[in-house]
Amino acid sequence: MFINAIGHYIPKKRVPNDYFLPVNGLTDEWIFQRTGIKTRAWATEHETIDYMCIEAVRRSIAQLPYDISDVDLIVFASYSPSDTVATTAHIVQREFQITSAKAFYLSSACSSAMNAMEIIQLFFSGGRASKALLLSADRNTSYYNPQDPKAGHLWGDAATAFFFSKERAGSAEPYMVDIVTHGLGHVGKGKEGVYLDPKKEGIQMHNGKDVFTQACTYIARCAEEVTGQNGYSIADLTYFIAHQANMRIVNHVIKQLGIPEEKSLTNISELGNTGSVSSMLIFAQSYDRFHFSCFYKYFFRISFFRVEASSIIFCTSAIRTSIFSISATIFCCSEREGSGIDKEDNNV
Repeated sequence: MFINAIGHYIPKKRVPNDYFLPVNGLTDEWIFQRTGIKTRAWATEHETIDYMCIEAVRRSIAQLPYDISDVDLIVFASYSPSDTVATTAHIVQREFQITSAKAFYLSSACSSAMNAMEIIQLFFSGGRASKALLLSADRNTSYYNPQDPKAGHLWGDAATAFFFSKERAGSAEPYMVDIVTHGLGHVGKGKEGVYLDPKKEGIQMHNGKDVFTQACTYIARCAEEVTGQNGYSIADLTYFIAHQANMRIVNHVIKQLGIPEEKSLTNISELGNTGSVSSMLIFAQSYDRFHFSCFYKYFFRISFFRVEASSIIFCTSAIRTSIFSISATIFCCSEREGSGIDKEDNNV
């Protein structure tokens, strides 16, 4: 399973912490100390979840080594859809006239994109598809309550588009080596932790402490599992990308795993908690710094990618209410041709 192209869309609007003082009484200092967030990306009225995904696809097409009409599977992964009947997968199918594709929507909280990648892999291995488009997005501001002092200040909006193929479609493409997933609906406080009530309450997080505890425990555990079972150690990683729910969670995990701060890539300070797209978004934003051509991830709770002498781990804590899903994925990729990068310098 190879990654062929990626694109992302982030709303330009940034809302600072000071916005919340007259709204829910929280100060800039209070929010930053507890979350690591300084601003968050909020979509405007015209930046619907459909719009953001369409723009993410547009921004990835130039990289695509085949015509977009060759895609035969479209999966939209999100916990904050605008429509569960005319889904974003179908909107994108129509917009780009991807007429031969199966299209559907998948939701598993913050791990939605990770499980979607696992499903794409199964479609490939079962011979039911050969080229896939994964749309990962959350428009949290459709369901948040800014007056909520427990979680109203956390949320941001964004979208990504990832193209995958069963066989190599271009040169130096990264490929997936392994995926590991775990359902953790039985741990912690379950639905009492965090949930989304689309009709009345929107996104609520009544037991943030439980969410924090479970995330710190299982992100680290899954990182060790995915690296260990594939013959690597945490020290082998070049980069580590965690789900951007809370900077304190990220810092706790990397400290527990012994990962230097410079290997941990983050965007929560500027964009807030962008939900199930957060890990994929960081990868897309950071792509130019990687020493390989196209390096992709399957990240749920954890995603592990290897590129010659470089490796990256992506973690996405799927908090569905303190219900977590965990996944791990390994990708490999050859280095960019003509990059001039010494493999020794590219060691993780």
